[in-house]
Amino acid sequence: MSLAHPVLFAGLLSLVILASSSSPPGSRSLLREISGDNADEKDRAVELNSSNFDSVLRDTPAKYAVVEFFAHWCPACRNYKPHYEKVARLFNGPEAIHPGIVLMTRVDCAMKTNTKLCDRFSVSHYPMLFWGPPSKFVSGSGEPKKEKSEIVVMDDARTAERLLSWINKQTQSSYGLDDKKFENEHVRTNITDYKQISQAVYDIEEATAEAFDIILSNKVIKSSETSASFIRFIQLLAAHHASKRCRKGAADILVNYDDLCPSGKCSYESSGGKDTLGSFPICGKDVPRGYYMFCRGSRNDTRGFSCGLWVLFHSLSVRIEDGESHFAFTSICDFVNNFFMCDECRLHFNDMCLSVKTPFKKARDFVLWVWSTHNKVNERLMKDEASLGTGDPEFPKIIWPPRELCPSCYLSSEEKSIEWDEDNVYKFLKNYYGPKLVSLYKEKSVIESKEETISAATEDSTVATNALVVPVGAALAIAVASCAFGALACYWRTQQKNRKPRRSWN
Repeated sequence: MSLAHPVLFAGLLSLVILASSSSPPGSRSLLREISGDNADEKDRAVELNSSNFDSVLRDTPAKYAVVEFFAHWCPACRNYKPHYEKVARLFNGPEAIHPGIVLMTRVDCAMKTNTKLCDRFSVSHYPMLFWGPPSKFVSGSGEPKKEKSEIVVMDDARTAERLLSWINKQTQSSYGLDDKKFENEHVRTNITDYKQISQAVYDIEEATAEAFDIILSNKVIKSSETSASFIRFIQLLAAHHASKRCRKGAADILVNYDDLCPSGKCSYESSGGKDTLGSFPICGKDVPRGYYMFCRGSRNDTRGFSCGLWVLFHSLSVRIEDGESHFAFTSICDFVNNFFMCDECRLHFNDMCLSVKTPFKKARDFVLWVWSTHNKVNERLMKDEASLGTGDPEFPKIIWPPRELCPSCYLSSEEKSIEWDEDNVYKFLKNYYGPKLVSLYKEKSVIESKEETISAATEDSTVATNALVVPVGAALAIAVASCAFGALACYWRTQQKNRKPRRSWN
């Protein structure tokens, strides 16, 4: 009897060892069940293999990637996995704390199907980690020893702390293993907290970058009309975007537009080393993707881009001056009509634009038009989402602003028939989407690079009053396509193209 249990234990142990050394990674659930370790935890690192390696790394929106080459039979690799997963949870998956920045992946070199893939990167030991832009991993060799190679071996990442420290140095960030997810529920339950809107400064950057990506991927600048529409909107961003790096990116596009899109026909694929429109990222190369904060929904398919775009429109409306109001109106209307890919949304928005019969003369009128248009859209979507059950359960559509946030905006206490005090609504919008939106920017300089000074950040709270000079071809396209919107707007745009370029971003 005393020998029975040791023999049984030895038999079970041999089965466990056999399973760990011979079974493919996908069939090791038995080992996890017996060991009991991390049985309820999901792996966050993306498992790559020879068939999906290039496609996953090519299509990811993340700016950086970490690829861990390992072997499932390697004890050191198994011991390292909890460290790797601890960092991966920060960047990967639907519950990521900092999504869209680093894609954490792994490749099992013990699988015969991955032999050529591991050879391609000259994997010499396990685990071996590589770092670089995702696109640089695609159909290429790692060549980590070359000084100019953008793929490097991570030689000091054997613990979660050291791995994250390495990533922080590369990204000039300060992520922590104990970072918590930004809770949108906090916005809802504390709706009277003005400070929440300051989180949206990230969102308008991401929405701007995403809109630009949609234009590029769908190649929708196909005529002089769409070219003129694009240039008008970019000119508006260059003068009035709340983010300095988005203003600079828009200005770079304007300055180079005639070369990038001669006669309004843009080249989307590089040939002969020539720059394309995609060579000029609208908000720079460092904008995180998938990182909506103020606009993050409780589900992946809600809020996000559309919310960020509305915040962008509001923030633009409160930064213009009287003489620019109709130009801003036509720029946004044309942008949505030509480049917003949701057809029903685009048609509804275009109908509301066409209902404006008289050119705007005051910035106040345009601010209130954007506000009322947004509320009309929300009223329509409330009904659709209620009947179809497609809304975000944590963030249902509401009429903006709610009483809790701006009681003085309401003339009556009746819930069913709302009467607005438009003077107070205007004051609220100017403050909320103006100084409050950029308050975090001013306090922490979160959008600017470390080399820029606090005084430059302070400048961002002021309204840019001079539009940028655009290339002659682009200016002519704008004039021809947009004079029909009214002599006032046309005259203003003609005057603007003769002004000297702003140099505030230098």
